Amino acid sequence: MPYDETSMTQHRLELDGRERLLVTGVEEVERFDEEEIVMATTAGTLVVGGTGLHIGKLNLDGGELHVDGSIHTLLYEDRSPGGQGGGFLRRLFG
Repeated sequence: MPYDETSMTQHRLELDGRERLLVTGVEEVERFDEEEIVMATTAGTLVVGGTGLHIGKLNLDGGELHVDGSIHTLLYEDRSPGGQGGGFLRRLFG
């Protein structure tokens, strides 16, 4: 696939059953463990909750993340009107 600047900012979720998740538009993985993955995306902070979660592939240059495991929740925290991320880690650590 040829390089396209617009593809870097597009955010997409593709859930296969509840065991595989593909996320595009990923800017940063803030933290992860077997029960929760927190990431900054072009659409805001995304929290993936579940059990036995692990990152199968991470390509921040391409903005792509693959998650395997039992996925229970997908939760977004929207960006604030000023364009800054309004995630819970920002509120927690200021």
